[in-house]
Amino acid sequence: MFTKGNTSLTRKTKLLPCASSVLLVAAACAQTESSAIPGDQEVHERADALLKQMTLDEKIGQLSQLFVFKEPEKVEDAVAKGQVGSLLFVTDPAVINRLQHVAVERSRLHIPLIFGFDVIHGFRTIFPVPLAMAASWDPSVATKAQTIAAEEASSVGIDWAFAPMLDIARDPRWGRIVEGAGEDPYLGSAMAAAQVRGFQGEAIGSPGHVLACMKHFAGYGAAEGGRDYDASYISETQLRNIYLRPFHAAVEAGVGSAMSAYMDVNDVPATGNRWLLQDVLRDEWKFKGFVVSDADAVKSLKTHGYAKDLSEAAVRALNAGVDMEMALDFTAYARNLNAALNSGKVTLQQIEESDRRILEAKIRLGLFAHPYVDEARAKEMLNTPEHRTVARLAAERTAVLLRNEGNLLPLKNGEYKKIAVIGPVADSQMDTIGSWTFQENLPETVSMFSGLRTRFGGAAQLNYEPGVQISRKFPSFFDEWFPLKPEPVWAPEQARAQFKKALSLAKSSDLTVLVLGEAQNMSGEAASRNSLEFPGQQQQLLEEVTAIGKPVVLVLLNGRPLNITWASQHVPAILEAWYPGTQGGNAVANLLAGDVVPGGKLPISWPRNVGQIPINYSHNTTQSPENQGKRYWDEESAPLYPFGFGLSYATFTFSDLKLSQERIKAGQTVEVTADVENTGSVAADEVAQLYIHQQSGSTSRPVRELKGFERIRLAPHAKKTVHFSLGTDELTYWSSATKSWVEEPAMFDVWLGANSQASLHSAFEVVE
Repeated sequence: MFTKGNTSLTRKTKLLPCASSVLLVAAACAQTESSAIPGDQEVHERADALLKQMTLDEKIGQLSQLFVFKEPEKVEDAVAKGQVGSLLFVTDPAVINRLQHVAVERSRLHIPLIFGFDVIHGFRTIFPVPLAMAASWDPSVATKAQTIAAEEASSVGIDWAFAPMLDIARDPRWGRIVEGAGEDPYLGSAMAAAQVRGFQGEAIGSPGHVLACMKHFAGYGAAEGGRDYDASYISETQLRNIYLRPFHAAVEAGVGSAMSAYMDVNDVPATGNRWLLQDVLRDEWKFKGFVVSDADAVKSLKTHGYAKDLSEAAVRALNAGVDMEMALDFTAYARNLNAALNSGKVTLQQIEESDRRILEAKIRLGLFAHPYVDEARAKEMLNTPEHRTVARLAAERTAVLLRNEGNLLPLKNGEYKKIAVIGPVADSQMDTIGSWTFQENLPETVSMFSGLRTRFGGAAQLNYEPGVQISRKFPSFFDEWFPLKPEPVWAPEQARAQFKKALSLAKSSDLTVLVLGEAQNMSGEAASRNSLEFPGQQQQLLEEVTAIGKPVVLVLLNGRPLNITWASQHVPAILEAWYPGTQGGNAVANLLAGDVVPGGKLPISWPRNVGQIPINYSHNTTQSPENQGKRYWDEESAPLYPFGFGLSYATFTFSDLKLSQERIKAGQTVEVTADVENTGSVAADEVAQLYIHQQSGSTSRPVRELKGFERIRLAPHAKKTVHFSLGTDELTYWSSATKSWVEEPAMFDVWLGANSQASLHSAFEVVE
């Protein structure tokens, strides 16, 4: 799992002070700038040698991680005493070096800190949000983005990114759906592995990379009612077949750390859940990294009623397998583990096992050999034009064209002399980059209006009006930590006047680009909603602008599916841009102009309204097909847009589906091929998607399951044969009947096409 590579070259050659009484420090002093990452045996020996020198307080100190939002001098004394192993939310390289000097030069054993940060979809260069990344159906996009994010973060001294978030989410009311890959475990697994490779490189300690942290382990995305932090009730069958799969993929990819989730899973908090953290993660999956709690999740065990006090919370978390406790001000570990050890509630071996995992991560990252960062190089890294180019390409690749009646798009050069750009998020840089951005250079962010003006301004007159204002009803705690300058709230008279100005602009223009959606703080943590309607008066604005009768293009900036059922019937062109990041405006302009052809696909089934939730494509069939689609008498049961859906400026056909065998034995493989042809007039991308259905088994099986995909580019009238394999990995599932993984004799349907409703079909049989 852990392979050799080069020590991070982003750090200055600054070796630790040598002390003959400390074996590990002596070993670290022998390491040079050009030396390779030590092998497993050496890492184990160095960690063990240091453990022998540590006092109990120092051992417990390594298990504590504290937030530092400001006044870093307040933690210096604890760092010098070895009472803290990690700090987070420190991003100034000068401050990081200052605190690291305290740890390395003033602490008794010179153990460096590991600095963590929420690097979710970029550090300074902001990429499309993770849900958008999944919409690319191209794992290489995620790898490139997280590679750049790691380069920028590591340049300032960040060693550890609290990403990727791998929670499967099938309820778009949940605010954190924006951070994951959507509803499907197969697509989610591919994106999980891709992000781990981007963050960590070929191995932990690779130059310019950081330690990845898969989160939130596990089941957070199934929170009841889509309410953030609420309990999840998930059968073991669903856990194994759906929610755990992306995490397992990350472990297989070598992820170095995991974060325990906040909420209860089947009445046992994830942070105190030994079955999850020990039985599954370590014993079954052989995970070798360390586990950190989510913020204050250990102390929250008391809130859950799972622990009577913080002392019991610390004991339960450590016994469950939480190695490091993340906390806002103090940790339950620091205040209670010493007494818990004396009373026999935990053992010294448990504490040392957690220490060993953390120390080994620090050794692999090269922190003992090179603890400091080059502050001058950090400034260079954070001003790399090539990074913005990659961000634009990513935003172009993640957008999904949902509707294009009459081929309104792409917009023809010179056809529209006056273009109105209207909407509350149309010229907002903050709402372009989306949630979970803390270190962005906001002035360099290209808003929708700015990008459109740059692209079309030479041939048309572009004017902007917001039309309406939108805001959250209740503020987020992030607003307190990272306050933004509030915009003046319009008085009722001003609001009416602004609405009329927008309508007047639309009437006097040849075409309107309506940019609607959610403000950036409406998605993310603590940002769940009980409605999928457009916030504020955006729906009214949409309907009245459309009623004018001029051509309308709707661009969506959002972190979840919204109710666009009316728009899907009345607005000719709809482009889902998500929160596209730093270069979002330029990317959307290129897409609308046809300089780039949309090729993204939905990573989640798009509901018609909130009453349909959940409506994931991979459901069990409990009625005949003709009745399955008639579950509501007042609304269709099918989603507005199916999972995997996305249009193009080209057209494609799928044909000649072939299976290498019609009958196989368990353990054998069926090769699947089909032809994909671009029948359009422009070069474009299509995503070939392979779905299966096991017709019978020891438990009911989903009507369809994604088991392969490939994004391909085809010139006009070009044809390509795509290849997929169906073997044990694709045909095995966790059976609740046998409580085991099974590959059963059965007939299997196979579909191949452009979304989860693909019609090109064949079948094969697995026999005894």
